[in-house]
Amino acid sequence: MEAAVETTADIAVLDDDLDFRTYIEDLLKDERVYSVRSFATPSELFEGCAERLPDIVLLDMKMGEASGDKVLEQLLARWPGLCVIVVTGYPSLEDMRATFKLKVFDYLAKPFSLAQLRQVLKNAIEAFGIGRAPQDRLRERLGHAIKMLRVERDWSLKDLAAQTKLSVSQISAIERGTNLPSIESLLSIAKAFDKKPSELLGGIDF
Repeated sequence: MEAAVETTADIAVLDDDLDFRTYIEDLLKDERVYSVRSFATPSELFEGCAERLPDIVLLDMKMGEASGDKVLEQLLARWPGLCVIVVTGYPSLEDMRATFKLKVFDYLAKPFSLAQLRQVLKNAIEAFGIGRAPQDRLRERLGHAIKMLRVERDWSLKDLAAQTKLSVSQISAIERGTNLPSIESLLSIAKAFDKKPSELLGGIDF
């Protein structure tokens, strides 16, 4: 008996071209590690996201009267931190620059190969910790947030250790996402950055 394949990512596709939606659905379903939902209009996508937020959105930027830029803005306003990969048949350097300013993850130009699609999705899954246990994602993102705060202050690990009375090895493990800080450690780290623990936790996309 063949073992069940665990779904890695829930993907939503927005494109007004039925043939392209069918093509993407067939490609991804053949991979057997993705669940795929496709939408023809922005309103359908928004309803689908409200019902069940996808891990990744493949967003067509050229959809007749619908502006991909406006759809992207609305998506990220309603669901900050959502992984969006832009898809378009009319790429230009100027468009790419403008799109990336809106915090998309990546850009796929039509026509693209299955290998290109696979690679972009793989990169997104790794970058967003998709498919991983919630506690793993929390450890990694909190650790990254703490490291960024330390780097912004130009502090070394020793500097933060001195501020928090924690050991360098403890802080290093927290920043790498190996260990989740205890309540006491989190309080000490937050105090060192003149922040509340809720600010540290609230500042991460989780």
